[in-house]
Amino acid sequence: MSPTIRQRIAQWIESPMVQNFIIGVILFNAITLGLETSTTIMRAAGGVLRAIEQIVLVIFVIEILLKLFAHGPRFFRSGWNVFDFIIVGIALVPSTGPLAILRALRILRVLRLLTKIKRLRMIIESLLAALPSIGWIVFLLGMVFYIFAVMGTQLFASAFPDDFGTLGRTLYTLFQVMTLESWSEGVSRPVMAVYPYAWIYFISFVLVTAFVVLNLFIGIIVSTMQERHFEDESLRQAEQDERAHNEREEMLRLIRDLNDKVDRLQR
Repeated sequence: MSPTIRQRIAQWIESPMVQNFIIGVILFNAITLGLETSTTIMRAAGGVLRAIEQIVLVIFVIEILLKLFAHGPRFFRSGWNVFDFIIVGIALVPSTGPLAILRALRILRVLRLLTKIKRLRMIIESLLAALPSIGWIVFLLGMVFYIFAVMGTQLFASAFPDDFGTLGRTLYTLFQVMTLESWSEGVSRPVMAVYPYAWIYFISFVLVTAFVVLNLFIGIIVSTMQERHFEDESLRQAEQDERAHNEREEMLRLIRDLNDKVDRLQR
């Protein structure tokens, strides 16, 4: 097979028409997998759903094989391609016996949308790029948790052993407070009934964690997404400039060739 055929297949498989078709198949497959959870529907149309499952799997396998043929070993240089390969490969493993749990993993095919939709892909890439900064925020949050857990255990353990009896229980209680899940009626008010000034402890913790540290998480992720967007825009602009430059060079070459031909004719 000539490289030209590989290039044509690569262009075709990556074309918007084919990619939109694959996105449609993924969404349709997500719906059918949801229908398979209903015993009533499976009794009425189980055969049809199983046939659809096989057709969808064939489509995914053909797509992966065409990409492998078109790109060769370069296929595995892309993390997104490797992700697609693993997701489709899981579906090919017989889901019988001890591997029956793999049937539940079929819904992971929906995650292939991450590789097909650019906006979703950008969000994931931004999250991965933000991990180093997020790590420091997690470290800061851990310090805050530990400080308040030690304080809470020492202050409230005697009266509320179920919530603050040990350092582990206090950490779990503080996590509930941070998520604002029934923290007022379930945690803080009973403690304040015994320790009136406990509101200082809880309000301070909520302000530091729920409103400061968690907003730092959001700020870092949004900032990283903006940086990725600007990088993509710069790359796209550079590609457009390069194409325009190449077109101008080609036009100048054609003009020079035409001038040379005119000069030869005049002689």
